[in-house]
Amino acid sequence: MKDYSRVYKMSFASVYPHYITKAEKKGKTKAEVDEIIFWLTGYDEKDLQRILDEKTNLETFFAEAPQLNPNASKITGVICGYRVEDIEEQPMQKIRYLDKLIDELAKGKKMEKILRD
Repeated sequence: MKDYSRVYKMSFASVYPHYITKAEKKGKTKAEVDEIIFWLTGYDEKDLQRILDEKTNLETFFAEAPQLNPNASKITGVICGYRVEDIEEQPMQKIRYLDKLIDELAKGKKMEKILRD
């Protein structure tokens, strides 16, 4: 099993700007990135700001999420060379879920398709 401890210790605040940059390069917005984060995790704007201010690490970000969206299991496909649905380690699968959703946004997928409701 791969050791993801370094990834888990990264702050969400260190990753978040990269999500925004990736989206904006493709004509998408920070608001759309936030909408995806809120959909996946159950956090709201106030929670997100606190997480950024406190530099919450990725493991804690997902462990303390109010509610992982019940449709998160519908997120499938390859991200960073791994099929997200096949990742067994839960914290890493959740991180890759978010990566996959941001990737879909950057590729121009419609928000109603990204948010698998």
